Amino acid sequence: MMLRTCQVLYSQAGPSARRWQPLSFDGGAFHLKGTRELMRALLVLRLCAWPPLVTHGLALQAWSQRLLGSRLSGALLRASIYGQFVAGETSEEVRGCVQQLQTLGLRPLLAVPTEEEPDSAVKTGEAWYEGNLNAMLRCVDLSRGLLETPDPTGNILMQLKVTALTSTRLCKELTSWVRRPGASLELSPERLADAMDSGRDLQVSCLSTEQNQHLQASLSRLQRVVQHARAQHVRLLVDAEYTSLNPALSLLVAALATRWNSPREGGPWVWNTYQAYLKDTYERLRQDAEAADKAGLTFGVKLVRGAYLDKEREVAQLQGTKDPTQPDYEATSRSYSRCLELMLTHVSHRGPMCHLMVASHNEESVCQATKRMWELGIPLDGPVCFGQLLGMCDHVSLALGQAGYAVYKSIPYGSLEEVIPYLIRRAQENRSVLQGARRERELLSQELRRRLLGRGLRALH
Repeated sequence: MMLRTCQVLYSQAGPSARRWQPLSFDGGAFHLKGTRELMRALLVLRLCAWPPLVTHGLALQAWSQRLLGSRLSGALLRASIYGQFVAGETSEEVRGCVQQLQTLGLRPLLAVPTEEEPDSAVKTGEAWYEGNLNAMLRCVDLSRGLLETPDPTGNILMQLKVTALTSTRLCKELTSWVRRPGASLELSPERLADAMDSGRDLQVSCLSTEQNQHLQASLSRLQRVVQHARAQHVRLLVDAEYTSLNPALSLLVAALATRWNSPREGGPWVWNTYQAYLKDTYERLRQDAEAADKAGLTFGVKLVRGAYLDKEREVAQLQGTKDPTQPDYEATSRSYSRCLELMLTHVSHRGPMCHLMVASHNEESVCQATKRMWELGIPLDGPVCFGQLLGMCDHVSLALGQAGYAVYKSIPYGSLEEVIPYLIRRAQENRSVLQGARRERELLSQELRRRLLGRGLRALH
């Protein structure tokens, strides 16, 4: 059963001066939002909890375009799903959405809705990835330009999808190589970092000539994004993906961290994402945190439960391999709790050398984080922040934001054609989150009933 309330810290004074006051995740902060917004949220969350809509989303979208025409179909999407989960298409629309979030005490975490799916057709040439690079660079500029008032913590954050800049086929090859004994020297983070910095050709024996060329181009793209982000003071949070790709992604992040996460650079500029629903996550996180500490590097972590549970189990069954996921939701929650405790302890010991985003819609996890921050003396404006999806979990986001915590909303943006397929894929990956938003739907219904009954009573008088 979810916690109805938790105690959070309002004061930023020392531990002895702090006083707990109750912060209720009971929808009380919904008074900050308009009635139309709440009605749309309730409608969309109810629709997204209907499994056939999520399963057949792309087919239903194509059907509505044929039946209603592109203009009417697009208008309906903009008024519902697109309007709920997307900031807009133009920079002006995105800016308007972000300004509204800022008035609510929330911050933007922009996401370019572009990636290559593991089972998609192989992209031809480098043009597709170069186009994505330009989109990422524009996103860095947009992230920097959105905030008229600088963030008091100096943290402008943005999501980065590595498979928008390098092929999943290459990532799978690198993953299989990384997992082999004795492969560490040829594919060390230091060697990749040197290739990024110098621009010299990197030859990896397990790759073909074409794959080596693509690896070199991919390293160059990653270096250009981080270099530009560093110049614009934007920190990059790299998304985790499937276990068939993650070791390669972690290798690339480690290479970038070697170059850009040193204290003299003011890092961490590159953060990695850790998925608590995988059995090996706690041990990997512990090792990575200790390695960063030993190397004198700053360390940035986005901690999530994870979104690929069904797919991972299906692949493991088809391939006859061991299931890498936790056995059930309770085990995933215990894993998340252990990882959260580990990272908060590291933050309390290393201070600004260690940054953490508690990316969770779960009230108990958020409560654990706020309580431990108080117990460990971690300030509200320090290196720990919270993250939720735009259009979801507002009863938690608003309560945290009003209490003074740093809260980011993950914000995709772009045209309908770009974003709707992206949203449908995210919905299919996050079925449990969407179906588990029952409490949020109940709170929205309560607030709307309160407002409508209040108006009716005033009309009678």
